[in-house]
Amino acid sequence: MKPLEDYLIVDFSQFLSGPSASLRLADLGARVIKIEKPGTGDICRTLYTSDLIMNGESSVFHTINRNKESFAIDFKQPEELQKLKKILAKADVVMHNFRPGVMERIGLSYDDVKNINPNVIYGSISGFGEHPDLKDLPGQDLLLQSLTALTWLSGNQEDGPVPMGLSIVDMLAGAHLAQGILAALYRKATHNIGAQIQVSMLESAFDFQFETITTFFNDGGELPVRTKTNNAHAYLGAPYGIYKTKNGYLALAMGSIPFLASLLKCDALLAFPENKFTLRDDIKNILADHLQTQETQFWLDILEPADIWCAGVLNYQQLFAEDGFKVLNFTQQVEMLDGYTYKTTRCPIKIDGEYLTSGKGSPKLGQDNEKIIKEFIDC
Repeated sequence: MKPLEDYLIVDFSQFLSGPSASLRLADLGARVIKIEKPGTGDICRTLYTSDLIMNGESSVFHTINRNKESFAIDFKQPEELQKLKKILAKADVVMHNFRPGVMERIGLSYDDVKNINPNVIYGSISGFGEHPDLKDLPGQDLLLQSLTALTWLSGNQEDGPVPMGLSIVDMLAGAHLAQGILAALYRKATHNIGAQIQVSMLESAFDFQFETITTFFNDGGELPVRTKTNNAHAYLGAPYGIYKTKNGYLALAMGSIPFLASLLKCDALLAFPENKFTLRDDIKNILADHLQTQETQFWLDILEPADIWCAGVLNYQQLFAEDGFKVLNFTQQVEMLDGYTYKTTRCPIKIDGEYLTSGKGSPKLGQDNEKIIKEFIDC
């Protein structure tokens, strides 16, 4: 039995942040009913990634909405709203990621839902929170990365701002909402009290940088400075970074420079008896030149037995061919109601030695309407 079996989540969210939270709850066993607009549904259905269309819809929609049900309803219509409230009255969790004020205008604010379901857990993700000066700004991942200084931590010193290659703020906000909901579910189980859980992408992006922000505040307000080459962390010295080799790339984490000089037979490094932070560019330049003289595996065969923290740098093709990936069984085959199957990732959590998997793919728009109407509305 999965931990959240018998819990009902009613999810109004779209795109990535909210649906990523409900996906994790679904993986943990909850029943998730996804509320969608008739005709178009979640805009993410048509938000194509790399022009890849799977069974008529975007790959990202299938990825983040597997293991859910779809209920299409125009809840802006008063009679339809009353039908929807019958479902909400039986929900353990109601969640959305609309801008502040949207659910209030519809009549589905926390207080509105609490009136029909006093112990409900009501979760929301916004871009910038409730502050009147911020709440109407667009909560989009790249914009949040840019506004929270995240783009000054990746890349090299002369690269200018570099965004991360994933919708990281969306995923962080979704994880934080799921954490808050799980904590509230525990309190509800022990004290029969509901809760309102609020997460903003802005605060999630700040929290992600707790290490660098704390350093900034306690380092005289000095801005983080990326190394000129091979940067991987603005606040760590050499050799921390990724280096080109004769046939690929090598990642090096923390390590003693004199020890590395000896292991790698790099005489130029002997001029640096200490790993001084201020000399990290000079050290990295020497390392970068030296490591290009041999292939990646040559260096790994030297460094790994010496317990130096290092790794080859893999692309997807190389990664998925590795035995270390295969033994994890991290992919699963899921099937949609119409028989369409696709391969995707599974939940990363293991409970009592068991992986949390489900063969249920993403829902077609409104595919569960008839079942849900019979169960909640016409009963």
